[in-house]
Amino acid sequence: MADVKRIYVEKKEPYAVAAKELKQELKSYLGIDTLSEVRVLIRYDVESISEDVYKKALVTVFSEPPVDNVYEETFPYDADNSKVFSVEFLPGQFDQRADSAEQCVKFFNENETPVIKTAVTYVLTGTVTDEEKNRIKEHCINPVDSRQAAEDIPETLVTEFILCVWPGQTSPNRR
Repeated sequence: MADVKRIYVEKKEPYAVAAKELKQELKSYLGIDTLSEVRVLIRYDVESISEDVYKKALVTVFSEPPVDNVYEETFPYDADNSKVFSVEFLPGQFDQRADSAEQCVKFFNENETPVIKTAVTYVLTGTVTDEEKNRIKEHCINPVDSRQAAEDIPETLVTEFILCVWPGQTSPNRR
């Protein structure tokens, strides 16, 4: 039950307003006309959830089947003509989407304590240069509260904190 599952959720084409708006922004503000398509996917990494609860949450908490496409583990894209990157909140920043998902998943089984982390994945299709991709990243990543996320699935989502004890301290709470 401790393995991490990855889910990607993307609005179906008629409902992909955020992707259309971002494509227009990148063309008009950054002058990048080589983009043929921009996709925006919400990425959920989920841990400590039973298979039964996971299956229920997949089509109720994480997505709305009439308007969303759901992909587990990976999603289809043109690897030869696309550049992909994901953006996540910095550690310590409040992730409202993840918090809401955790609370909703607990409605299925209050005895489970799910751990959920989210990111936004961008897929840029076209003849985008590395320099243009970097400009797009700068546009999408607010360094005050977010950073580029790793693409590999982590072994665990549980964050372990290391307590530091200064020389002469008897416990981490006293000086």
